[in-house]
Amino acid sequence: MKYVKATAILPEELIAEIQKYVQGETIYIPKPKQSYQKWGARSGTRALIKSRNNAIKNEFQGGKSISQLAEEYFLSTETIKKIVYSK
Repeated sequence: MKYVKATAILPEELIAEIQKYVQGETIYIPKPKQSYQKWGARSGTRALIKSRNNAIKNEFQGGKSISQLAEEYFLSTETIKKIVYSK
């Protein structure tokens, strides 16, 4: 998160109105809810994990054991169980 000087982006009238409530403090103005993105959506991590999980499910259905998959993907057996038994 970067900081921006209010005088550089806001009109004087709005700054005067905000100063009625806060002076000399840092305030955070969040994005609108519709602008939020899910975790990993921008970086591609979400898609990568989904692809990995699909590969794990396919290999499990192909006959690989949970312990083999845990060793191959460097995950715990409990994590592999969660992946292969989820819908």
